[in-house]
Amino acid sequence: MKLLVTGGAGYIGSVVAHQLVAAGHEVEILDDLSTGFATNLPAAAVFHHTSIHRVAEILTPDADFDGVLHFAAKVEVAESVRDPEKYWHHNIEGSLALLRAIRTARTPRLIFSSTGSMYSGDGRTAFDEAAEIRPANPYAATKATVDMMIAGECGTGTLGAASLRYFNAAGAVRTAETFLGERHEPETHLIPILLQAAGGQRDSFTLFGTDHPTTDGTCVRDYVHVSDLAAAHLLALEALSPGRYEVFNLGNGDGYSNRQVLDTVRDVTGRDFPVYDADRRPGDPAVCIANSDKAAVELGWKPQRPNLSDIVADAWEFHRTVHGVAG
Repeated sequence: MKLLVTGGAGYIGSVVAHQLVAAGHEVEILDDLSTGFATNLPAAAVFHHTSIHRVAEILTPDADFDGVLHFAAKVEVAESVRDPEKYWHHNIEGSLALLRAIRTARTPRLIFSSTGSMYSGDGRTAFDEAAEIRPANPYAATKATVDMMIAGECGTGTLGAASLRYFNAAGAVRTAETFLGERHEPETHLIPILLQAAGGQRDSFTLFGTDHPTTDGTCVRDYVHVSDLAAAHLLALEALSPGRYEVFNLGNGDGYSNRQVLDTVRDVTGRDFPVYDADRRPGDPAVCIANSDKAAVELGWKPQRPNLSDIVADAWEFHRTVHGVAG
């Protein structure tokens, strides 16, 4: 297929783009490089350095794209709380521009990078696709809004689409061309923050919340290797049909507590660092893990690298490479 990958220079988007190229697809990438990296791009892909708001200049009726994989978005929760308008503009208005272009070009397939963070529950039960949607921040609200927009567009009968709701992508992937891993500025995700502490880029680590109703009192989260996450996109792409909209949760289905992740980072890196306990952060659920049975049954998807130590080891290798940290 001829495919457009928006946000294809970012963390997950670049891993998917490389997998698409390896599978023999013709790939074009749109990215403004505001948070992505040109070094992430596959050499075989055509690159368009532009904003998602200008996607109609690329996704034209004459371009004959067979599908779009949409990753272009702002993704930092705390920033979305401080500056929600930025998230309305990039995530909602940008996606609306994409949907207009898709309709004009009559592009038949769309895969959307969504999030499991929009769900709300009892803090103990794994989330399936029927779980209550109650976004707790503007970032999650934008993803839920775009999901509804895509569902409406599929109702016209011509577009087939799937929203893939992620649960904590982690790890790194080495390709023949480059090394793809997680790097944000500022960093807000648990595993890379811990690796910064292990690598000396941070003086210490703060553990928020030690009195949750979990085995060790810390939050429990679901981590899925980014290579497994990417593989689900290729499977979903093959499963789409006109007029059909589907949602798939993607996670390991097993939770790890923050303290377990901390201990795993210490074991994998062989390094210790100061850790300070602090009060819970408002709105943090005790448990947030995915029920991915639907993806297993309908897509044949199953994580191939579910072990937390493997995920952390790959992320640590990437971190050492990027920051020049000795082994």
